[in-house]
Amino acid sequence: MGFDKDFVFSAVSDDVDGINLPPAIAARWPAYAKWYTSGVDNRERPTTEVCRAQLATHMPELIPSYDHLINRLAPHLNDAHLLPQLLSLYNSPAFVAGCSQAAWLRPQGNALVRNYDFPLKLWDAMLLHSNWNGTRVIAMTDCLWGVLDGINEHGLTASLSFGGKLQVGDGFAVTLALRYILEFCRTVAEACAVLQRIPVSMAYNIVLMDAQGDHRTVFIGPDQAAEITHVPTTTNHQPNSGLETALEILSDSRVRDRFLQSRVNDQHQSLEHLKQLFLSPPLYRSNKDAKGWGTIYTSCYQPALGSVTLLWPNQQMEQSFAHFQDMQIQVTPTERRVNVEDQV
Repeated sequence: MGFDKDFVFSAVSDDVDGINLPPAIAARWPAYAKWYTSGVDNRERPTTEVCRAQLATHMPELIPSYDHLINRLAPHLNDAHLLPQLLSLYNSPAFVAGCSQAAWLRPQGNALVRNYDFPLKLWDAMLLHSNWNGTRVIAMTDCLWGVLDGINEHGLTASLSFGGKLQVGDGFAVTLALRYILEFCRTVAEACAVLQRIPVSMAYNIVLMDAQGDHRTVFIGPDQAAEITHVPTTTNHQPNSGLETALEILSDSRVRDRFLQSRVNDQHQSLEHLKQLFLSPPLYRSNKDAKGWGTIYTSCYQPALGSVTLLWPNQQMEQSFAHFQDMQIQVTPTERRVNVEDQV
């Protein structure tokens, strides 16, 4: 697979006092603390006061959840004084990821399918079912409460991929913007308005869907206005990005995007087959081939059903708002080199 050792993946519901703290989070906190204090961008981290002020300015509705999580998590963590800064995700260290995303748009129901490519040691390995602000959310978490991809009970679905540009600016990690969207928005139009006003620190490509059948892909970055499009696929570059960069070449960004475009535009393509394609090259990237940034999970969201399917080559997990089950599974690495096209 995209990693070289077994790991435990958790599906967790929040309880009356906040989220349960699975062992995986405590185990990953030292890596997060190290990442936060020694980011490669060499920027001085903002103070707790600045972080809170920025959060209150741009996403004030999140402040109660922010305070609650700090109080809940701090007793379990060493270096807990870093928690208010890290959880704000304001001017946090720069990071890049792979990722492929496809909006499967069909009369019988839309779906969002994606691969997340990233180093395993900085991944929460947790699907969190929460209800912090009167709206139930199911999301893959990042930095304990940010969102890599997820869905809310209204059917609004959001997912991210890195936009391929290395420019860094003042702003939030996009994972917190996605948390805000799923907590407080119901439609794609509302989510687009949020992405147009919240400053983000790096370039990202955001795919949005809702239960009414609306879909948009939004390209954002610290040096640009949000570009709202109907593009059905994204990998790790943005429109009008010019010549292919070394980073795009390393990640096979345009190869993956051309492959995805040909599949989602094929009206004979089934959703089940598309999901299987995400588990094979060129979309699925082994740890070795991706220089340590391999695919660590595939997810498929169906807004009209309020459901998510998580996939690995030999395992999968089904969860929904109608039936969310707390569980842990052991994911065992395996290389999958089979060409799915040859088997269909």
